[in-house]
Amino acid sequence: MSLQYHVKLAEGDVAPSVLLPGDPGRVAVIASAWDEAREVASNREYVTYTGTYRGTPISCTSTGIGAPSTAIAIEELARIGARTFLRIGTCGAMQPEVRVGDAAIFDSAVRADGASALYAPIEFPAVAHHEVLEAAIAAASDLGLRHHVGTTFSTDLFYVPAPGFAFGGFEQSAWRERFEDIERTRVLTAEMETGALLVLARIWGLRAGAIALVSDDATETSASGEWDPQASFHVERESLLRLARLGCETVRILGELDRERAGE
Repeated sequence: MSLQYHVKLAEGDVAPSVLLPGDPGRVAVIASAWDEAREVASNREYVTYTGTYRGTPISCTSTGIGAPSTAIAIEELARIGARTFLRIGTCGAMQPEVRVGDAAIFDSAVRADGASALYAPIEFPAVAHHEVLEAAIAAASDLGLRHHVGTTFSTDLFYVPAPGFAFGGFEQSAWRERFEDIERTRVLTAEMETGALLVLARIWGLRAGAIALVSDDATETSASGEWDPQASFHVERESLLRLARLGCETVRILGELDRERAGE
């Protein structure tokens, strides 16, 4: 198959299982946890490394920010042989028991993005594949990580039109209690990519799941009433490596399951 237009990858360049961080700068950090890794492509927001982790083939491709660029990445990765996708990113807490530094494992997502609606009607559920979910929970338990399992609010907006967030104080009345309404549904976190990933993988018959490091409280603004993302979203390398290990262990568990199923 020919080189894919955006990710600049061809068949054979990626493993069957691919980790999907948003930030291209995080790919090399994640791959540093592997036994062997090499960069195979870099174009726009899409950086890809491929290698092995504890004997399991693994790849990592950055998706950029949000559902549209994520959809492009998994479309092109699927076309060249990727069959299992695991988002590995950051999120904001929406429940009091979810603390900064915790891991969140998503079994489902509220579809507040636009891209997934162009693939399937909004009534179609965004749910993780049960094998990926079970593997992620097992990996988090084995690693002794404090973690939560539940639903994420997957939205297209980073600077939401609510008081204190958007430029110049711009707001929309419908957003004044939007986060409070979402909190009441027991949604764990907010982020920007999981909904589209889970929908696309499900309709294609592929496996997908998502895990994230809780990096901030999505329901708070600063004392001045203005939100400061520079203060909220600083992620230490050590925290990123813990998340990377969780993602890699999830892929390893899935690899063992696949080999056992194949009789290897």
